[in-house]
Amino acid sequence: MIVLDASVLIAYWGEDDPHADAAFDILDTDEELLLHPVTLTETLVWPIRAEAGEEALEDIAQIGVERHEPRRDEPLRAARLRAQTRLGLPDCFVLAAAIEHEATLATFDKRLADTARAHGVTVVGV
Repeated sequence: MIVLDASVLIAYWGEDDPHADAAFDILDTDEELLLHPVTLTETLVWPIRAEAGEEALEDIAQIGVERHEPRRDEPLRAARLRAQTRLGLPDCFVLAAAIEHEATLATFDKRLADTARAHGVTVVGV
C-alpha cells in the first residue's frame, strides 16, 4: 500500500512539474493507493481554481486511488505528530495514515520524507 501526499498528484497533473515523470511512475503500480481526505482537499485546490474539480475527482478515481477512512483516534495521532515534528497539519494527517497502515509514503516534500523516515516509514519520491 502507498499513501499519497498531495505533491504526487499535483506533480502528476502539472505537465511542466519537474516531478511529473516520477509521479506517473508512482501512480502506475499494482499496489493499493490511498489518499487521506485532508490530502484530497489539498490536492483539489488547484483544479478548483481552474474550474476542473469534478474532472480531478474523476481522474483520481480512474487512477484507482482509494480514500482513507480515518479512525476515531486519528486526531490524537495527528496532533502528537504536529507537537513532535512541527510539520503542518496536512502532512501530519498523511503521515499518520502511512503509520497506521504500515504503508509506504509517496511524497516530493523532503521535510515530510525525512520526518516519515525518522518514524520508520518507507518513502518513495524523495
